[in-house]
Amino acid sequence: MTKVDFYVLGTSGDRARQHFACRLAEKAYRLDNTIHIRTIDQRAAEQLDELLWTFRDGSFVPHELSAGGGEPQSPITIGHGDSPRQKTDLLINLSNEIPAGYDSFPRVAEIVTSDDETRQQSRKRYARYRESGHTLETHKI
Repeated sequence: MTKVDFYVLGTSGDRARQHFACRLAEKAYRLDNTIHIRTIDQRAAEQLDELLWTFRDGSFVPHELSAGGGEPQSPITIGHGDSPRQKTDLLINLSNEIPAGYDSFPRVAEIVTSDDETRQQSRKRYARYRESGHTLETHKI
C-alpha cells in the first residue's frame, strides 16, 4: 500500500510549492531515492527544472525533464501527465489531481499551500487516498 504524506505549508502560491518540492527532492536524493515530480503542465515542469538548479546556493540536485524515449540518466525526473520510465521510490505530486498509476509508488508527497483553492483540492485528494485505504500522514511545515 502506498504511503501518502501531505506537507502543509504556511505560505501560499505555486512558487512556494515548487520551492518545497525542490527541498524535498534534494533530501530524498541524498537518501539515495529516485524521484519523479509531476507538474500540472509543460511550463510548470520547465520552471521547476530551472528552479532545481538555483533554489539553494551550493546544492546539486541531478535531474532531467521527462521526455519519451530511453531510460532517464538522472535519479530525479520532472514531467506532466506522464509516468516515469523507471521504477521510482517517491512521487512528488504538484498537479491538482491524483495521477494515474500513483499506487505503483511506495511513497507519494502532496504539497499543500495556504491558499483556499489549493487546500480545497488537496482535501479532495486526501479523501480519495483515505477511501482507497492508503496510509496518510500530515506534516505542518
